[in-house]
Amino acid sequence: MNYEKLQFNLDAYKETGEILDAAKFLIHEFDLDDDNFAGFGFREELEKTSVLLTANGELGELQQVMIPKNLFDFDLTLVLNMLAHEMLHVRQKSPQMMIADKNEREWQAYYEMLFHTNYPQIPTLSDYYIKFFGEKALVYYSRMGDGSPLQHKYANQKVEVEKLLEDLNKEKI
Repeated sequence: MNYEKLQFNLDAYKETGEILDAAKFLIHEFDLDDDNFAGFGFREELEKTSVLLTANGELGELQQVMIPKNLFDFDLTLVLNMLAHEMLHVRQKSPQMMIADKNEREWQAYYEMLFHTNYPQIPTLSDYYIKFFGEKALVYYSRMGDGSPLQHKYANQKVEVEKLLEDLNKEKI
């Protein structure tokens, strides 16, 4: 993937205020589209230093991914990972998958941001964001309930996440 060309295109979309089109361009370029995807819409911006995307829609129905207008003010690798996270939610909420438990959906989506098992074409996050999203994944794992069937289902992945975070901490020493 030629990131210079990609950034050039995104800057052009941003300059003309075509933020929703820029997001569509990215999900097309990175093959993230899904039959359960209804399109993009705008959500409120949080602040200049943080960004939030959401997949909105009832379980089993089409999902709209809500993005802030300042989405492309953030690092492209972060944006791609966050789009992949939400597009996985779109898939998880489809009639074919229907993953009802929010903690399971979030666990899977954060795990995806760390290991890219569904979307290997998405670039790896910086160590800072790997640590940030890895810790968020573990929060959702804990919310599944101690010793629950869901925790047993994802126990091996939890070990992978913990090892990844441990390895990052060793590198910093």
